[in-house]
Amino acid sequence: MSEPLIPVSVPDAPKAIGPYAQAIRVGNLLFTAGQIPLDPATMKLVEGDIAAQTARVLSNLEAILRGAGATLADVVKTTVFLADMKDFAAMNDVYAARFGAHRPARSTVQVAALPAGARIEIDLVAKLP
Repeated sequence: MSEPLIPVSVPDAPKAIGPYAQAIRVGNLLFTAGQIPLDPATMKLVEGDIAAQTARVLSNLEAILRGAGATLADVVKTTVFLADMKDFAAMNDVYAARFGAHRPARSTVQVAALPAGARIEIDLVAKLP
């Protein structure tokens, strides 16, 4: 028998703006939807440079993780989508500071465009405790 797919939705992260869930739990794994730097209170893109946008995205992901009973320390894989690879170093500084000594597997790619004019989007997979 297969594991049920359990949608995860938390008020501290931007609500889904399309036909998707913030995250799906299957067994002890959590798969998040890509998060862009939307302020969950206003559902507007945060102002600022790539560092500010990266910080907002990671805060959104942390809120989803908390809602599922996990933290960034439980993340096994991330995918980072950048509108401009020139933002890599500044994004990486914020990312490294937030993850601390934990280093999940990661892919980083440049894309032609992101929703709402965002400069970054990140999704992740976490193993739930």
